[in-house]
Amino acid sequence: MRLSVAGGLMDDVPAVVDSLRRYARPPSPLAGRLSVQSLLFAVGDGTFITVGAVFFTQIVGLSAAQVGVGITVAGVVSMIVAVPAGKLADRIGPQRMWALGALGTASMYAVWPFIEGFAAFLVMSVVIEVVNSSGGAGRGAYVLDILPQAERVSSQAYMYSVLNLGFTLGASLGGLALLFDDDVVRALPWLVAVLALVNAYWITRLPAAPHRSGPPVEEPPDAASAEVPDAVAVELAVEGAVEDAAGERVVPGALRNRGFLSASFFGGVLNTNQVLLQIVIPLWLVEETDAPRVLLAWLFGTNTVMCIFLPMLASRGVRDVPTALRAARISSVFFVVSCLITLITHDTLGWTTILLVWAGHVTVTGAELYLSAASWALEAGLSDPDKRGEYQGAGNLGSSLGYVWAPAAYTFLAMEWGAEGWLVIAGIVVLATVGLHPAARAGQRFLDRYDLDPTR
Repeated sequence: MRLSVAGGLMDDVPAVVDSLRRYARPPSPLAGRLSVQSLLFAVGDGTFITVGAVFFTQIVGLSAAQVGVGITVAGVVSMIVAVPAGKLADRIGPQRMWALGALGTASMYAVWPFIEGFAAFLVMSVVIEVVNSSGGAGRGAYVLDILPQAERVSSQAYMYSVLNLGFTLGASLGGLALLFDDDVVRALPWLVAVLALVNAYWITRLPAAPHRSGPPVEEPPDAASAEVPDAVAVELAVEGAVEDAAGERVVPGALRNRGFLSASFFGGVLNTNQVLLQIVIPLWLVEETDAPRVLLAWLFGTNTVMCIFLPMLASRGVRDVPTALRAARISSVFFVVSCLITLITHDTLGWTTILLVWAGHVTVTGAELYLSAASWALEAGLSDPDKRGEYQGAGNLGSSLGYVWAPAAYTFLAMEWGAEGWLVIAGIVVLATVGLHPAARAGQRFLDRYDLDPTR
């Protein structure tokens, strides 16, 4: 009997291996090529993020407060230029904008070892953040342009898995560099610059994507048709549309799509699950529970593994705005459950605390996974296909406004108010989820009003 059981288990091994191989295979060859880019970017970025604190304080000679100020100022400037950068991506082409952003990033990393003092750091931080933001707008528009509608969410889920794998590899490489002296840390940005340069080259080798830099134009059948009756002109003005001298309709830009902007804002609020993951739960563990600090490594390791292996599973069935809203609801349930689990660890002891803190971290990672799937579908389903770069910039602006206040607010609520603070955090997320639904439908109505098809 034992031999029979062992033989049965051995017979199952090839099936399991084959199943894992199919799961690891990209949804399409194109998704595989895009994932190579994700890996190149993430390895470089993950490497520098890991050594960043040491590099800026020990090599550049900054205080922690100066580093924080520089990052904050750079983030604010990036928000300001987000929409103009997106418009530029539409004008020159998303792929070209993406490649130029990657090339600019490589140049900035090559300069980092020569930077000294706060003023130079501030300028560099602003420039590299603007360059990254501009390239990111190009990337987002290109991905929506190049991927068929049916493959957009599944392909981005696969790319997200590879991205997290790349960050893990980069973090390992950065950690290895920290074992050596300051000269190795000082030279590390040059390695990252090389990876960014390879990344820029790879972007140029991706297939060209059709992207129209202006709204669709319908030629009037004759001169008389170009004349718009006063009543129609008034109606168009109310709706936000204008016409040029030839009588051709010009569709308003992303900033006029209030539904899209509101949905981006509420999506940013939901994305504050990252604040719980990276800041609040770790602080809560150290300050308010009896859990050992070494548990932090286990928490982040669990999050990494889940974000490598589970995005495809979480995105299954998410393909359009209605299914995206369903995924957002699931995400908010995970978020609220995480808050409820974590708040009770203040009064638990020993292994109970360890298991509950771990469960809180697992559930908020579930919130991250389902929200990612929802965001990809909403991004595709609520964007004007002729202005995807501009919509990428406007979306970044809206989501940043929904997110930027959360680190300070959530930390205060959890650490100062305790259980009541966690309930307030959960309530904020519930309200954002409720608000997301009418906002997304308003964004759809805006596109329908101008006969725009976001699926193409």
